[in-house]
Amino acid sequence: MDTVSADITTLGHRIRHYRTQRGLTLDDLGEAAGVAGSQLSLIENGKREPRLSLLQAIASALDVELSDLLSSEPPNSRAALEIELARAQRGSLYASLGLPPIKPTKGTPTETLEAIVGLHRELAKRANQAIATPEEARRANTELRERMRAQNNYIPEIEELAEDRVRAAGHTRGALTHREVSVMAEQLGLRLIYVNDLPHSARSVTDLANGRIYLPPASIPGGHGLRSMALQAMAHRLLRHEPPESYADFLRQRLEINYFAACCLMPRDAAVGFLQERKRDKDLAVEDFRDAFGVTHEAAALRLTNLATSHLDMTLHFLRVGDDGALYKGYENDGLPLPTDVTGAIEGQLVCRQWSARSAFTHTNRTTELYQYTDTPAGTYWCATQTGTTSAGGFSISVGVPFAEAKWFRGRETTVRAVSRCPDESCCKRPAHELEERWSGKAWPSARLHAHILSPLPSGSFPGVDDNEVYAFLETHSAE
Repeated sequence: MDTVSADITTLGHRIRHYRTQRGLTLDDLGEAAGVAGSQLSLIENGKREPRLSLLQAIASALDVELSDLLSSEPPNSRAALEIELARAQRGSLYASLGLPPIKPTKGTPTETLEAIVGLHRELAKRANQAIATPEEARRANTELRERMRAQNNYIPEIEELAEDRVRAAGHTRGALTHREVSVMAEQLGLRLIYVNDLPHSARSVTDLANGRIYLPPASIPGGHGLRSMALQAMAHRLLRHEPPESYADFLRQRLEINYFAACCLMPRDAAVGFLQERKRDKDLAVEDFRDAFGVTHEAAALRLTNLATSHLDMTLHFLRVGDDGALYKGYENDGLPLPTDVTGAIEGQLVCRQWSARSAFTHTNRTTELYQYTDTPAGTYWCATQTGTTSAGGFSISVGVPFAEAKWFRGRETTVRAVSRCPDESCCKRPAHELEERWSGKAWPSARLHAHILSPLPSGSFPGVDDNEVYAFLETHSAE
C-alpha cells in the first residue's frame, strides 16, 4: 500500500494534535521526519496525502503508534467541529450558495464554530426534506430501478434473512399466517396492535420505546395487506435502517422492506420449488402462484420478477398500468422498450395502446387472465394480464416474456396477436388522418390534472409523513 486510506482531514488534525501536545513546531517535526515544514503544513491542513513511509517516520518522531495517526476519530471535540465544517464546505450544497469558505484559526472561538456547524447541519436537513418533490423522486426512483435491473431484481441477503425469520417463527408450508407474523414480531420484542386512528400519512407506526407496531383495523377483508405492513415495519429493525438521509435513501429503504415482506409471504425455497415444478409441467401461471401463497395478484407477479432470472433462468417484464394507460410500476430485463421521459423515468408514461396492459380494459370478461402475443420493434413478447379496481380507478397487472420463453406458461396457445410500433408516434399516439382533419382546431378539452404530480410531498423526518400527526398519535397511545 503506497498511500494512506484514512480520511486525510482527520489525519492532518491528529498529526497537529500530537505535534502541539509535544511542543513541536512544523519545522521541528519536519526535521525529525525528514520532510520540509511547508510540506508538513499541507499534510496537517488536509491538502496533501502522505505516503505510508512518511507517515511511519512522523509517527516515530512523535513517539506514537501508526494506528494512532490513522484512527478515524477526531483527536478532540474542537477538531471534530473543524473537520465537520471542512467537509460541509466541500459539499455541493455549500458551493451552490456562492459563499467563500471559512477557515478557522486558533483565535476562532469554539462557540462560533459550534454555531456555524449547527447552521450547516440545519441547512443540510432542510435541503434533504425539500428534495422530496416529484422530479427528485422520479430521478431517484429511476436510479434505483436501474440498479435493481442490473442485479435481476434479486437481493440474496434479504432472501436469506427472510428464510431465517420465517423458519424461526415455525412456518413450514403454505401461506404465512397472521399468527406466524405475530410470532415474528414477538421474537423482535414487538407487539402488533390494530387501531382505528392511525395518522392519515402513515400506513403503520412503530413505537420503539414501548415495543409496539400500530396497524389499521384487523377487519380489513382478507387481511393480505396487514401481514405485509407488519412485515415491512419489522424489516426496518431487521435491516438496521437509520432515518433516511435523502429521498433516494428513503426509496431504497422502502424497496428493501417491501422485498423482505414479499420474501416472507412467499418464502424463496417454497416459492422456487413451486415455480420450478410448474415450469417443468409447462404450466406457469401468476394466478396459481398467487393462490398457493394467499397473496394479491400484484404481489405474486412482483415476486416472480425476483425469482425468475436467478432461479428459473428466464428474463421477463412486469407492468402495473392505470385505466388511463399510465405506467405506475414497471420492471424489465428482457429488452421490452418501456416508455420513458427525458430523465429516464417510466412513472406516468403512457404505454402503447396495442399492449395487453391497455387492451385488457376493453374486454368485458375481466375475471381471468388475458393472454396475448405482441410484435414490437424489439421482438415478439407473450403477456398475461389481469385487471382490477381500487377506489382510485382501474388497473392492470401484466407479466410477460420473450417469445421463446412463452412455452413455459399457461396461455401460450393463445391466438390473440397485436402489433406495436411504439415509440413511433404513428402507432397509437397520432389520431387517424381523417379524424385529425375533421376536428383539428375545433376542440378544446379541459385536462384532468392529478394534484400529486405538481405538489411536493410533505417534508419531515420521513418524506410524505406528517411528523406532528405521528408524534401526537404516539403520545395518545403511549398512555394506554
